[in-house]
Amino acid sequence: MYQATNRATEPLFPELFPWSGKLNEDNEWIKLEKIIPWETLEGIYGRYFSLNKGRPAKDGRLIIGLLIVKHKKGLSDRRLVEELLENIYLQYFCGFRRLAEKKILHASSLTKIRKRLGKEFFARFEMEIIGKLVKDKIIKPKGLMVDATVVPANINYPTDHKLINKAREWVCEKISKIRKVIGLKNPIRTYKRVARKVFLSFQKKRRKTRAVIEVTRNKLLRFLRRNLSQLTELLKAAPADLARKLQFKYETARTIYEQQKQMAKEKVRHIKNRVVSFHLPHIRPIVRGKDGKDVEFGPKAVLSWVNGFGFLDKFSFEAFNEACFLSDSLRAYKERFATLPPDVTADQLYGTRWNRKLLAKIKIGSAFKSLGRKARDDLARIIWVKKKQRARNQMEGIIGNAKEHYGLDRILYRIKDGEEIWTRLSLVAMNLTTAAKRAQTQTA
Repeated sequence: MYQATNRATEPLFPELFPWSGKLNEDNEWIKLEKIIPWETLEGIYGRYFSLNKGRPAKDGRLIIGLLIVKHKKGLSDRRLVEELLENIYLQYFCGFRRLAEKKILHASSLTKIRKRLGKEFFARFEMEIIGKLVKDKIIKPKGLMVDATVVPANINYPTDHKLINKAREWVCEKISKIRKVIGLKNPIRTYKRVARKVFLSFQKKRRKTRAVIEVTRNKLLRFLRRNLSQLTELLKAAPADLARKLQFKYETARTIYEQQKQMAKEKVRHIKNRVVSFHLPHIRPIVRGKDGKDVEFGPKAVLSWVNGFGFLDKFSFEAFNEACFLSDSLRAYKERFATLPPDVTADQLYGTRWNRKLLAKIKIGSAFKSLGRKARDDLARIIWVKKKQRARNQMEGIIGNAKEHYGLDRILYRIKDGEEIWTRLSLVAMNLTTAAKRAQTQTA
């Protein structure tokens, strides 16, 4: 059940209100509080809860405020709840009218609420904030700049041996658990200590020859095959709810075994839809070819930048050519600002003939170098293209800033669609920081 808090009613004892008229108006949280459409966001939040059934839900402004604070300051959920008690400006930002002296909610509540809201809420959340910033003339829609980046997932660098061993350890753990649940008295020979000894012996070798790598991988595969067969039989006798709970991880372990077995047999290092993380099997390797980061592990995102603000246009766990999705970025721009951009700036990868024809057809300027060995462009266009490309270079710094200060360097959510939720919230936090600075400049 959800009921919005009435914030129009004054407190009965205003003299007890500890910060009435005493807070510093120049504090960044007070500035941010003024540019966020709280009532609209709280109305959307309330739709995800029953109006008259169940226990009252947490206040919408509190949850929305905490999520913004979390990504702006880079805090864990646990530290976020503690910070709320320690900082009266955060309490004001989150809608408190009196000083809170005890813990308001448990850190785990934030995970449950994020899971309940889902990615659709956060996409709408982002759109409402954009609408408010455009209405207040903080965002002034101008030219569109587009680029792609990979948002790294929170996984270890994958190697075949670590992946097989991780799956084997999980399978052995569940074998012991199910054996206790069904009351099986006879011991099951999993050879987990022998397998661990083989794995650790391999890991401690400073120089690993090809022969040692192949022999060790084959040994670990045989251990995993044996354990998977044992777990398969135990799942047949396990309670239905327990078997259902373990099914996804069981299928992941079997997929890892089949893929590693095929690569070992065919002596190849690549395979289609290769699993690189046991706990996050949907993560795929994305080849980037950049210095120091030839391959990254995480979803690939197409980001657009308008007047210094960043937005998410496309999000996928599979590798793709971003040049094929320029039309999607144009469509997203029109949804946000109700018009098309006057011009588009991107790197040369976007300068395909199809994209050039598309932009020419809808009369949008393209800041691409002309095709041909000796393109005859007038001097004014050459200067304009160079100016736009120099401006585009700022995107690399903006993306780096988002990864360094707003959490785009590593996704930590593990809920359903957590990767997209994390990315959107990080961009929202960065945009709100920019908006607060712009708003201060406008009022100065």
